[in-house]
Parts: sequence; C-alpha cells; structure tokens
Amino acid sequence: MGNNEGVTDASLSQDALGRALREVAEFVDDGGWEQPPMLFALVSTAVLAQTDPGLVDEYDDSELSPIAQEQLELSDDPQTQAQELEHLLATTSWPSAVAGCALVQEIIVLPPQASDDLDEAFEPLLADPEAADAAARETAHRHPERQRARLLVGALRDGPRLALLHLRDDDSDADALGGRLDLRSHPDLAPGLLEALAATLDAGEDF
Repeated sequence: MGNNEGVTDASLSQDALGRALREVAEFVDDGGWEQPPMLFALVSTAVLAQTDPGLVDEYDDSELSPIAQEQLELSDDPQTQAQELEHLLATTSWPSAVAGCALVQEIIVLPPQASDDLDEAFEPLLADPEAADAAARETAHRHPERQRARLLVGALRDGPRLALLHLRDDDSDADALGGRLDLRSHPDLAPGLLEALAATLDAGEDF
C-alpha cells in the first residue's frame, strides 16, 4: 500500500470502528470455528476507493474497510500461542495509510462462578507468573462449563478502541437476529490486548 499523507480521518467514530469489527466478525464467521488468530488493517473506504477501486463496491457507504493480512503462523499450544501473539504485536507497525487495525482470536470463556477454580489453580504458583498463567489456561481449557468464543479487538489511530465477544453457542440465535451475529461488549473486555493493538499504530511507519 502506498504512502498517503493525511489519509487518516480524525472524524472516524466509535460507530465506524464497531461497524468494521462487525464486518470482520461476519467475514471470519463464514470460515467456521477452529481458526487461528487473524489480523486486519482498517483503511478509509474513501481512500481505498481512490487507490484500489477494484476492492470497493460502488454502493459501499462504510467509513472503514477491513483488509485481512497474511495468515499468522502460530503454535496450536494456547500458552505458546499467547506468547507468540504478544511478540507479534510488539513488533508490528503499519503504514500511514492504515487508519486502524483489528485482531480476532478464539478464546475460552468461563462463568463467574468458575473464578474459585482458577484461584485454586494458580495461587500456589504466584511466585512464578508464567507458571501461574499456564496453570490458569490449563484449568480453563479443562473446565466443564467452558465455552468457546471469538474475541474481536480493534483500535484507530485517533483514539477509539473496541472489544467485542461472539459466543459460539449463540450461533443458533442468528436466525432470530435476522442473520446478524450476536456480538457483545463490556468496558473491561480485553484492556491489555487493546493497549497492545493500539501500540502497533503508534509504531507506524511511512512506506
């Protein structure tokens, strides 16, 4: 993607980010579950229509267009994958033409009452953060009330950030929602991942 000065739009809103994340969610959902994490560039649709008109439908009125990046080659082991993903985000930067970015990954969600089980798993290992984290992940993956979910996080250069959750068991509700996925959000959802994702934009380069 070529260098474009002034291509980011300070007027891009939280709604624009939310709409882009929903488009990402629907794109990924078409591929089913058990997919590796995916990274997307979020580019101004108006700019994309000028630079790569073949990629934009003439009736597309969205502010942002998600562009899937190359498939991430990550380990299947949850603990190793988390470390690799952390390293990937720490070493990722974007050209100025990218207004934002998004990351999608499948995670395990536990009910609130499962917190005691997690505490029991990592409390004896608090002196070793990596061992405690590994024990908590292992407990989550083995918990009988675990639920698969898809976590979507997005950030824009001018500030807006958003995290959404798509629970796997909610697929059966799609018809009741007119075919739209049931995406949920919470102010405290994935703050660390949002921070790491936003940092990739701060490290952007012109090229």
